[in-house]
Amino acid sequence: MLPARFSAVSSESKKAIFLICLAVGVVGISYGSLSIAYGFPLWLPVLSSIVVLAGASEFMFIAIIASGGSPIAAAIAGLLVNARHFPFGIAVRELVGSRMASYIGCHIMNDESVVFGLSQSTPEARKAAYWLCGIGVAIFWPLGTLLGSVVGKLLPAPEIIGLDAVFPTILLALVIPAFKNRTTALRSMAGAAISLVAVPFTPVGIPVLLSLLGIFARKK
Repeated sequence: MLPARFSAVSSESKKAIFLICLAVGVVGISYGSLSIAYGFPLWLPVLSSIVVLAGASEFMFIAIIASGGSPIAAAIAGLLVNARHFPFGIAVRELVGSRMASYIGCHIMNDESVVFGLSQSTPEARKAAYWLCGIGVAIFWPLGTLLGSVVGKLLPAPEIIGLDAVFPTILLALVIPAFKNRTTALRSMAGAAISLVAVPFTPVGIPVLLSLLGIFARKK
């Protein structure tokens, strides 16, 4: 039984949630096709899309492994990317439900469900929007991944239609507004510079981890 009735969510929010979930499905197509193109078996991206349910870490994992990196480095990178879920969990602790429902509520916690959940005006609407978006992502992401995996088998070179660029482009569009903050921009550039310098001297996957040192950069 869901912790809140979806009727508490306005029609405008429902439409926005649907469009976001649809976009997540499109990104899932990119993930599935790239996984197959990189040589992963079909079951792996589909299973991870259901069990892990965290697009950024899943993309990073297959990219590092496909580039010759170790599974340990790939797993650590994925965990660091998902470290933001700790503050997320604190912010939505009242939305995930209780007892057995909380396990599902925590599993469907992602950027989208947190944003929609916290943006509503009433407690009922917040909980309903959180679950509606979370469940939507949990459905569209695996379906998109499955479709992309099938496409990947039919199209060995997904870059031909630009599927390899979908996720990086979306991420870039999301982070560009944050660069208006000078400290954020400085630390981002410092992290990118550290990562680029480390590429010739460290194993695949390590430069991404070293880029986190950029957070220590400060303005003079």
